[in-house]
Amino acid sequence: MTSTDSQDIARLMDDLGRRARAAAGEIALAPGPVRDQALRAAAQAIRANAETILAANAQDMAAGEAKGLSAALLDRLLLNPARLESVAKGLEEIADRPDPLGAVLEEWTRPNGLRFSKVRVPLGVIAIIFESRPNVTADAGALCLKSGNAAILRGGSESIRSARAILACLHQGLDAAGLPRDAIQMPTTTDRAAVGELLTMTRWVDVVIPRGGKSLTGRVAAESRVPVIYHLDGICHVYLDKDADPEKARRVVLNAKMRRTGICGAAETLLVHQDVAANLLPAILDDLIKAGCEVRGDAGVQALDARVLPATEEDWDTEYLDAILSVKLVADVDAAIAHIARHSSHHTDSIITENADAAERFLARVDSGIVLHNASTQFADGGEFGFGAEIGISTGKLHARGPVGAEQLTSYKYVVRGDGHTRP
Repeated sequence: MTSTDSQDIARLMDDLGRRARAAAGEIALAPGPVRDQALRAAAQAIRANAETILAANAQDMAAGEAKGLSAALLDRLLLNPARLESVAKGLEEIADRPDPLGAVLEEWTRPNGLRFSKVRVPLGVIAIIFESRPNVTADAGALCLKSGNAAILRGGSESIRSARAILACLHQGLDAAGLPRDAIQMPTTTDRAAVGELLTMTRWVDVVIPRGGKSLTGRVAAESRVPVIYHLDGICHVYLDKDADPEKARRVVLNAKMRRTGICGAAETLLVHQDVAANLLPAILDDLIKAGCEVRGDAGVQALDARVLPATEEDWDTEYLDAILSVKLVADVDAAIAHIARHSSHHTDSIITENADAAERFLARVDSGIVLHNASTQFADGGEFGFGAEIGISTGKLHARGPVGAEQLTSYKYVVRGDGHTRP
């Protein structure tokens, strides 16, 4: 890239940021019903333009196949009528949620008569950097709009046609509600230098959310001068306790791994209490292998099924995002908790058991954004939490943790009301 190209991108991104900041002021003051009107109009625009969006996605899929993207990445990229309708419904579900802005979180009066309140407000301008999932365009734009923020969306080149087609529908929604299109923007360039500019735009951008693989999150961690809400690896575990119900275990494990293998909530490691492995595991392993899953296990697991490949230490730290599962026998619930502490990405982990004490021990001691009892890790989704959608699953502990929905994209300010008060 020449210096002129670099300067052009810097000017492009600075202008985009300036316009986002101006739009953020308007969106923050727009009444909740107006923002909801924009979301519902955008949902209708997606339905009305379904053929255009799917045609754009077909071009992205063809380019992805030519590029040699894996089956898991192609699945994340794919839109079909059912998935597109889910995107539209997601926008409507976000619109149906209560308005997070202006909510009074706390209020109190001091002995001197000053009245204090803690009120929910937008973050401002949010930059979301994501890779191959085009539905993130709708989810992220809608959640930012619902929470009164402006959004700068930087999707991956693999999904650029699909993302732009969906963005056009979001703009139709903003038009219908009389809100500025600059509230949801996408850089016109796919040059990676645009990401570098976003990460240093402290004048215009209030927070960055990366949603992608290790290379993306690593780059953001190294380069960002803007505060970051991280969505890191989904090394998710399912632990089958000695008191697990066999039928529940079979259903949950198969769903947690194979429902969709390319999402961050897919289980990557199965831990099994050694005392019940001989009874529980053979049927589960058979289910997985027949469904097309490659199973890698320790010696105890291999002894139960000759089709199981040997697991290495690297497997316990791997997010496959594919039809691969590592399986390990453990001594008890504490050994499972210890394994998760060493290898988890603090995303989502589940225990299957009918023992209430074991379940509560697991839920209290596993330090992840989402912990479940007798449920699939694939419930790690903002829509399933009733948020309508989410921008990502935050694996950090500051500001937001777990699914990041509209409420998690807000902060608060203190409002103090007096009557001529002066401080002695």
